[in-house]
Amino acid sequence: MLKQNYINNIIKISSIFLFLLQFSCVQHKKRENIIVASAGKIESLDPAQANTLRTLQILSALGDTLYKLNKEGNLSPNLASGLPIASKDGLIIDIPLKENISFHDGSIFNANAMKFSLDRFMKIGTLNYLLNDKIEAIEVKDEFLLRIKLKKPSSSLKSLLTSVNLTPISPDSYSNYKDKFNNKSFIGTGPYLLENFSSNQQIIKPFKNYWGKKPLNKGIDFINYSNPSTLFGAIKAKEVDVLISNSIDDMQRLTLNNMVRKKKLNSGEGEPIEIGYITFKSNKFPLGSKTIREALSYTLDRELISQQVSFGTRKPLRSIVPPQLHKKELFPWPKYDPNFARSLLKKEGYCEADILTIPLTFRSNVPADKLLALTWKDQIKRDLSDCIKITLNGIESTTVYKQLSEEAFEAVILDWTGAYPDPEAYLNPLLSCSEIKNNTCLKGEAVFSGSFWGNNEVQELLDKSEELEGEIRLKNLIKVEQLAAKGSAYLPVWLVNPKAWSLRDISQPEFSRDGLIILKNLKRD
Repeated sequence: MLKQNYINNIIKISSIFLFLLQFSCVQHKKRENIIVASAGKIESLDPAQANTLRTLQILSALGDTLYKLNKEGNLSPNLASGLPIASKDGLIIDIPLKENISFHDGSIFNANAMKFSLDRFMKIGTLNYLLNDKIEAIEVKDEFLLRIKLKKPSSSLKSLLTSVNLTPISPDSYSNYKDKFNNKSFIGTGPYLLENFSSNQQIIKPFKNYWGKKPLNKGIDFINYSNPSTLFGAIKAKEVDVLISNSIDDMQRLTLNNMVRKKKLNSGEGEPIEIGYITFKSNKFPLGSKTIREALSYTLDRELISQQVSFGTRKPLRSIVPPQLHKKELFPWPKYDPNFARSLLKKEGYCEADILTIPLTFRSNVPADKLLALTWKDQIKRDLSDCIKITLNGIESTTVYKQLSEEAFEAVILDWTGAYPDPEAYLNPLLSCSEIKNNTCLKGEAVFSGSFWGNNEVQELLDKSEELEGEIRLKNLIKVEQLAAKGSAYLPVWLVNPKAWSLRDISQPEFSRDGLIILKNLKRD
């Protein structure tokens, strides 16, 4: 009897061990793909519609661009076989293309496919002004030679050709989507192909016929969570392998950075590409006064805000272009000086008897916005309560974006990431204007940005920069920033580096110059 019980116990223990072994194998199999988590849903994978960092992150793995920027910031051929060849007058750009490259559906990538993709973007792309303002026509000169005819010379076009939004798509698979978006699928030439898509999860697998360097992993599962706490909990509980920093609270960033120092996580960081700033509505009282806007530009203690809001992870910024794109530190906007701000406000009849009230809108679903708003309000109360009072209004971000051009906000906290790594990708969307009257923009990007500030000299310099190259062009764009700082329609606050954390058995995340993780380089030890 004892012998039988002993045998039964051995069988039970063996069964449990076998179950755990099988369970472990199942778990291991489930984690064959690397799980990457970020905030927010993805409603579309159409490159003509993509305008969020998380969407561009996936598209960068599913598609390729004509060119990339190398570590030195110089143009490097990708799908192109060589650098762009410009005519003497700068109005014609020829782009030679690589051969023997196929789309995920098996069709051939060539000049016809690239023309189809660019024409489609120019017709329906949400950012189509990037090309429409520059390009007259696109022609196929040979099977693997694309010709772009420009309306006027454009030095920024070369950087624009590195944009993920311009990744080519298969004409065969998109034949029914020439004039409408294809939201639920993607057929490109990239190192991965799309295996499954929903707004909360996207699964990509290596493309066996990829022409370039193959992925170092067996696939990526993108998981999209709805709030920062869930994201934070997922990486701590090892439910995900990689966490992208978008929408993580700054306190949580600090905790994750401490885990890196204790060797519990790996981390990677890219060059700063996101700017945080405040837009002032410059076409109506009271912020229609340049002196009042200038006074406000002296009221922001960036160092204090950086520490109190982000524990120093968001660097103070006095420019609307990330410094590496100008290849030098630049400080066109003034330092914090409440006494000088007071003197300017007194000239406008404020302080003591009459206090200037500024309604400040923040995006209620962006944690850093609310903390910035509260900190600036308290700082103003501490230093300038005899002159200024700030009232707060939280609105969900999608509503904010819809109402920017409708003159809905006196002052609003926003952020911006350029569509490609070039100063123009920051200056044009905030400052360009095609119709200006008395320093008010009536038609142009400055309307959509919510500032309504226009300046003829700024517009002339932006146009002129398209004819310039190298250091001369950068100096010209610096003049644009200096004029924008004098106009004071924007108030830059901070600079944000893209960052990602990974579990210890996952390689350190690497970033490209456009702030995206190089997903094919992720590998499990």
